[in-house]
Amino acid sequence: MVEHPEVITLGRRRESRANVVEARFPIVEVERGGDVTYHGPGQLVGYPILALAGEERDLHRFLRAIEQALIDLCATLGVAAGRRDGATGVWLGEKKVASIGIAVRRWVTLHGFAINISTDLSHFSAIRPCGFAAEVMTSLSESLRRPVALDEVKGRAIYELGRRLGRRFMA
Repeated sequence: MVEHPEVITLGRRRESRANVVEARFPIVEVERGGDVTYHGPGQLVGYPILALAGEERDLHRFLRAIEQALIDLCATLGVAAGRRDGATGVWLGEKKVASIGIAVRRWVTLHGFAINISTDLSHFSAIRPCGFAAEVMTSLSESLRRPVALDEVKGRAIYELGRRLGRRFMA
């Protein structure tokens, strides 16, 4: 679990670069799936690096487990989150609170998720996050209408990810 300095990352989708509106932050191409996203202060980024074996070797199942862990995390804070058909990530109604992009090499997972805790949402105006208008993005602080610290969420995120991925992660 980390909190990145301001950066825009481009996934493997060909249209990723076209979804950069303004290059006001460093841009890094990464090997994860998905489109363009912003990372920065107030955002919890998780990289569950796991060796998948047996029935775990189902990437959609792995992706949905990460989504469900983040949905469960939101529920622990009293926030009703869910999925949106055709749009990977975690949604609070019509607003997106978390993005997910993974890669796998020899059945070892790479990359992961970014959930907006107290992120400055105006920074998303530099991109069209995952091809959406920047205004689609939200944060837990905005949803709860109170400041939320990363430390308040980090341990819960580790627990929920471990639970959904059948692992016990240490904080």
